[in-house]
Amino acid sequence: MVPAMPPVVHLRNAVALTGRFPALAGVDLAVEQGSVVVLEGSNGAGKTSVLRACAGLLAVTSGAIEVLGCDLRVDRTAVRRRVGMLGHAAALYDDLTVVESVRFAVRAAGGDLAGLDAVLERLELSGRLRRTAVGRLSAGQRRRVDLAALVARRPELWLLDEPHASLDAAGRDLVDAVVRDAAAGGATVLVASHELQAVVPLADQVVTLAGGRVVGCCSPIGVDVGVPAGAAGVVPPGVAGGEVVGVPAGVARVVQAGSAGEVPAGVAVAVPVPDPVTSTTGAAAATVPGAPAPTVTCEAGTCDGASALPGAGAHVA
Repeated sequence: MVPAMPPVVHLRNAVALTGRFPALAGVDLAVEQGSVVVLEGSNGAGKTSVLRACAGLLAVTSGAIEVLGCDLRVDRTAVRRRVGMLGHAAALYDDLTVVESVRFAVRAAGGDLAGLDAVLERLELSGRLRRTAVGRLSAGQRRRVDLAALVARRPELWLLDEPHASLDAAGRDLVDAVVRDAAAGGATVLVASHELQAVVPLADQVVTLAGGRVVGCCSPIGVDVGVPAGAAGVVPPGVAGGEVVGVPAGVARVVQAGSAGEVPAGVAVAVPVPDPVTSTTGAAAATVPGAPAPTVTCEAGTCDGASALPGAGAHVA
């Protein structure tokens, strides 16, 4: 039997402070190699703090944190050449050109410049843009330069904080394609975002944080990416079907929009499901004529103990 690979990211009761404030208040998280894990939660939940701790930029003061086999309680710099982080603000110099910026970032991280031209081409930064000073670029173009610097480094662990920020639809699609390629190539990706509708399609697993702790972990098939609340026949996020007028008890929420003949996003479908509701597909196919099986929400899809959902890339340890 082949022994299981250790997690790329493993936090156990991890506590980190910013000043006297507990940015992380006992996080338990394990992320497997090659997975794309989305961290979601409200502002201040701890999403960015988890990324910064994994990059060695935020000290974990108690508990344990191991990244790529390195104990970051002992040495926070041990993984910095193997980890790439895309933060809120682009870490760029306005006077440098696009190609100079990417080259500088790769060299500063001790990376190899081989393939840099291909990366610029992939991120649509070739031609005239290649020689343009960063200070003359739009916000979206600057974001792509920052991403190009990360891609060119070929890190083993990608840490992406709101990766779609400042990008138009084409730019977002480009980011998604790059992330999928990285995971397919064996890299592990942690994404922090409040735009679930944008990042959930990328995810193998969605982890919910609140108050500096992991409070939920489920498959993306069960994530509510935005259901209108208050209308009869529609179940608001976090509310059982029987609590809403026009929706019987035990009804699950449809969270993915469909084309003609399919179930619209947010429409409650009478699905006979056990209590508690678990993540499922295919249960409601017969309830809408001609409709394929809709995707329904996961009302109780959290991990218990140290086990993960089947095929999951992360779990609550």
